[in-house]
Amino acid sequence: MKNIVLYVAFLTYSLGISQTFTEQDTLRGSITPERAWWDLTYYHLDISVDPDEKFISGTNTIRYKVLDKNQVLQVDLQPPLVIEKITQDGKNLSFESSGNAHFVTLEKTQNVGEFNEIVVHYSGHPKEAVRAPWDGGFSWKKDENGKDFVATSCQGLGASVWWPNKDHMYDEVDSMLISVQAPKGLMNVSNGRLRKVDEETNTYHWFVSSPINNYGVNVNIGDYVHFGETYDGEKGMLDMDYYVLRDNLEKAKEQFKQAPKMMEAFEHWFGPYPFYEDSFKLVEVPYLGMEHQSSVTYGNQYGNGYLGRDLSGTGWGLKFDYIIIHEAGHEWFANNITYKDIADMWVHEGFTMYSESLFIEYYYGKEAAAEYLLGIRKNIRNDRPLIGPYNVNKAGSGDMYNKGANILHTFRQIMDDDEKWRATLRGLNEEFYHQTVTTKQIEKYLDDQVEGDFEPFFEQYLRTANIPVFEYEIQNGKLKYRFTNVIDGFKMPLKVEMAGKTVWITPTTAWQSKSLKGKDIQVDPNFYVNVKKV
Repeated sequence: MKNIVLYVAFLTYSLGISQTFTEQDTLRGSITPERAWWDLTYYHLDISVDPDEKFISGTNTIRYKVLDKNQVLQVDLQPPLVIEKITQDGKNLSFESSGNAHFVTLEKTQNVGEFNEIVVHYSGHPKEAVRAPWDGGFSWKKDENGKDFVATSCQGLGASVWWPNKDHMYDEVDSMLISVQAPKGLMNVSNGRLRKVDEETNTYHWFVSSPINNYGVNVNIGDYVHFGETYDGEKGMLDMDYYVLRDNLEKAKEQFKQAPKMMEAFEHWFGPYPFYEDSFKLVEVPYLGMEHQSSVTYGNQYGNGYLGRDLSGTGWGLKFDYIIIHEAGHEWFANNITYKDIADMWVHEGFTMYSESLFIEYYYGKEAAAEYLLGIRKNIRNDRPLIGPYNVNKAGSGDMYNKGANILHTFRQIMDDDEKWRATLRGLNEEFYHQTVTTKQIEKYLDDQVEGDFEPFFEQYLRTANIPVFEYEIQNGKLKYRFTNVIDGFKMPLKVEMAGKTVWITPTTAWQSKSLKGKDIQVDPNFYVNVKKV
């Protein structure tokens, strides 16, 4: 192993829980020297899948541009999968392994600016998903007719759980060919567009022309039937294709009518679908679903809500199929705009949970959307910060969904301009089109859209688990107010109602006062703060 120092990090969250991270966490979660010197340009993943043996084998060709002088390259692949050999220009290369990380010594001189490639040959029994997609790997299932029904999922765990790659989010491959040999009589569906099918070997070749993150790559094998439509979108005609189990065709034709409705709403709010070149697909899988780029997977049992439940408790969550709307929302926030480090996963989940309310708003109105957001607020635990520790492949609190959405909703109230808010969301997807980002970039972009410095706002809501408390008292016709439970320097505009009129105030940590009209005030509930009258 080259140039790696054992790294142990301790992070104390707000609950006082200490976490220890290991060398493997650092090798997985940081931009190591053996990753930094080369830029991914192309993958050709070429594998055979044997469901009977729960076995896969094949190669991944990794093409890259040399950015700096180095002769050691890191490739990631998780046991029990085994690298059989690695070649460059047909010559076998030596490599050293440290757990999931494999350090390849290149014999050919790596000259800056040149494009080179290696081919990794591998095989084995990949980790079987226990509770996909949260504990990912391969899902080896059977459909109701006893035919193989196979799918992959690997966010967080890492794509290296089933194929060798540069398993860090900061460097997305520019394009990719995915070739999968499936059992006879079954179909494989992966990302991008179907380029060809080799009938003799039953190998499906799918080509992705846009940058794609590793966990977005997927294999789905089943007794699929296909139907589809074209959508007249902001960038022209978009192919929307649907692959479902044969017995579910009629149910899918009805339920998937929500897909073009989703596309209409999200193009309105976020701008053009980011992957016209690669089409849009919904693919049925034997687990709940996942945001695989241009190949969104679906397993919500052809019903509205989240497996039939309304997560908000308001009734609005039963107006749409959670998996179609939420996972497709990730095409903008996760696949178009992608975090560099999973510590910033709230960028994916906060915006996408918020997108559910925007879908509701587009079809049912602003008040309905607000009710939905206030409904999911009750699910927030405030156990620890939304942002996790960096460089160790560790996400922050699961509150990144519900709390992330409510943070954005609060920021929208501060902006107090719906058209400007819509322009901001569209602007984000234009500014960071097909890019990997840090949360600081997203924060700065949002901050630039409003007057004032909102860095303390993001520090409070993203990096602490404490919700601001708006504390007030009324004496002798005067309203006194301040924020408590906040970081130093925190202030935030707040909309309150006095005697039937809307008034803006900007509380800080210091007491302020103003004349009160009426006997009491009502804080606009769309602001995510706690209210305490003293």
